[in-house]
Amino acid sequence: MKHALIFSGSSHPELTRLICDRLGSHVAPATLKRHKNHESSVELGMSVRDKDVYIVQSGSNLVNDHIMELLILIHACQIASARKITAVLPYFPYSKQSKKKKKRGPITAKLLANMLSVAGVDHVITMDLHASQMQGFFRNPVDNLYAEPSLAKWITEHIPDYQDAVVVAKNAGGAKRVTSLADCLHVEFALIHADGSSRNHICRPSLERFASALELSSQGQVNLESDDNVTDVDEEAAQRVEEVSEPSQPTPVEPESPLPRMTLVGDVTDKLVLLMDDMVDSSNSFLNAAHFLKSQCRAKAVYIVAVHGILSGESLQNVQSCPDVDQIIVTNTLPIDETACLNSSKLKVVDVSNVFAEAIRRTHNGESISYLFQHVA
Repeated sequence: MKHALIFSGSSHPELTRLICDRLGSHVAPATLKRHKNHESSVELGMSVRDKDVYIVQSGSNLVNDHIMELLILIHACQIASARKITAVLPYFPYSKQSKKKKKRGPITAKLLANMLSVAGVDHVITMDLHASQMQGFFRNPVDNLYAEPSLAKWITEHIPDYQDAVVVAKNAGGAKRVTSLADCLHVEFALIHADGSSRNHICRPSLERFASALELSSQGQVNLESDDNVTDVDEEAAQRVEEVSEPSQPTPVEPESPLPRMTLVGDVTDKLVLLMDDMVDSSNSFLNAAHFLKSQCRAKAVYIVAVHGILSGESLQNVQSCPDVDQIIVTNTLPIDETACLNSSKLKVVDVSNVFAEAIRRTHNGESISYLFQHVA
């Protein structure tokens, strides 16, 4: 692209390379260093005067270092007289901290948005923000892209019986995202409502229960945005899920931390389940939901579907060893360790570099990007 340069931070260079390959360009040279005192240093390898600059930097396991590196890159381009600076953040860091969760808690996502503006960014491109209202945190324009078209295309091409699938939300907060994918695939959807007051599981395909779950959400009794919601349990409790007996058998001893009581609003009997959320960080809530769907609701198979595969700690290993999960499908908005991919037969990664490449091309040429919200680039 004429008068455009694409720089890569050190968080996800592979995704930057894929974006450049699709645009027919090369990654602009820059020297990124981390000194012995752990300070980050940046030196641009070419002139950016009067150029449109795109800096690709995603979240990662070194999130704080990479945020600082991004801010320094933006500032370096600004004082080197770049015409326009666009930060491309496939996964926006700290997006789970987009509201006050405690009386004196911070809104860290808002803080990061302010830091980007102060550094000199003119435009932000990201994908599937954890909460859509986060776009209001920025002083500059924000394009929030969606992975749904890419995920739907992968599902239709790689899952032969997807027409009989049911898209399931593991909590009330994912209802909108789940119904959107279900409409895209022309399949049914369902919702799991979790109540931490009991450890019994029931399946009840009732619209009244669905309305009740949404009413609880509107009253603030269900966390709509956090992945660490009432369905999350610690690893020890998650392992005990597999030991729960059938209802007709004697009830085992109650665990110290009772498992959440679950209600399924919908029917997944003998069907493939696409258990969807915007991100998979800790896998505990997914594994708990998967066990419930298979053991209590008689689902034929359970596929975890998420945009951002954070997969902290041993999450991927836990998914691999869980008999209730058949596959886990994520995009490459975050870097995933190559060794982990090779050791996990259940992990499937969907490439979304084409979406970002087309968004950059359209932005640079002054074209609308609304086409990308519902179509694959």
